[in-house]
Amino acid sequence: MSEIVIKNLNKYYGKNHVIQDVSLNIDSQSFTVLVGPSGCGKSTILRMIAGLESINSGTISIDGNIVNDLSPKDRNIAMVFQSYALYPHMTVYNNMAFGLKLEKLTKDEIDSRVYDAAKILQIEELLQRKPKQLSGGQRQRVAIGRAITRKPKVFLFDEPLSNLDAALRVQMRVELAKLHDQLDATMIYVTHDQTEAMTMADKIVVLDQGKISQSGSPMDLYHNPKNLFVGGFIGSPKMNFIKTRILKKSSQSISIDLLGQKSFLLKKTGTNLKTGDEITLGIRPEHLKISKDLKNAWKGKVFVVEKLGSGTFLYLDKEGEPLVVETDGDSKIKVGDTINVAFNPDKCHVFNANKEVI
Repeated sequence: MSEIVIKNLNKYYGKNHVIQDVSLNIDSQSFTVLVGPSGCGKSTILRMIAGLESINSGTISIDGNIVNDLSPKDRNIAMVFQSYALYPHMTVYNNMAFGLKLEKLTKDEIDSRVYDAAKILQIEELLQRKPKQLSGGQRQRVAIGRAITRKPKVFLFDEPLSNLDAALRVQMRVELAKLHDQLDATMIYVTHDQTEAMTMADKIVVLDQGKISQSGSPMDLYHNPKNLFVGGFIGSPKMNFIKTRILKKSSQSISIDLLGQKSFLLKKTGTNLKTGDEITLGIRPEHLKISKDLKNAWKGKVFVVEKLGSGTFLYLDKEGEPLVVETDGDSKIKVGDTINVAFNPDKCHVFNANKEVI
């Protein structure tokens, strides 16, 4: 078992409070992804778990043991970095075996671990090559293989796919997910790419300015964001946001101004809501439909069409950011067309002035 429990973790760089009272439970054998924009603190938390960053206050425990004062080598973790950090003068075999030799394992044990890891990653034929003879994807497999040979309790990945091209990133995502199933290990993965988070994670932790904004399963965060930040960060293209106001409020619903064209009824209630309040309406591109019926619809002009084969994204001109609508891949709509966009009231999210969902 390798559960990780983080309690009230704080980190300062001078007066800059970069990690602010973070508490988090990471289940044993789970694949947890820390995601957020640059500077949100995700890599700092990972390095604190690894023992590469000091902790100002709070605790980190692995398997029930507080590891705050343990050196990295004593935490039984392995870390894979964005840079492959391979020794250029060593063969793949020696790169993967180097840490095991420092542990003074027998040659037979080292051979067994290296060849087992190479087989899992399908790099057996590369063992006698040097890093300069490998592609980026192969080098990253070697770096992961070096971590596997350690047989750690916890694997830490710090944006390991950032240096790879788009096609190779997709391939490596699949391989990492498969690797997790094979090893049954606890894995913590840091990325700024929400697609990586959605496709690989059992649990996503969204960080914003050193705090946990929301955590949960990928689809829970996608369908039930707690605030404006999570709604905008999870999903590609991101959720549409429309600043508006409440025209009328009853005990069961609110009527809002829909982009200045008409009123729009939502079955939303809130004790702190009142007529005239400014709110933000959120709706995902796939929940907007092109319609001939003007009911619950808004009329807009298309200024960009993105055809992706399986689907098409239409960008409609409105004040502020464009409204993005997802439609089928064979859509005949072109730039300059004016269309009616129907809003599904059951799929709308309403955020208050504090950017929290109602």
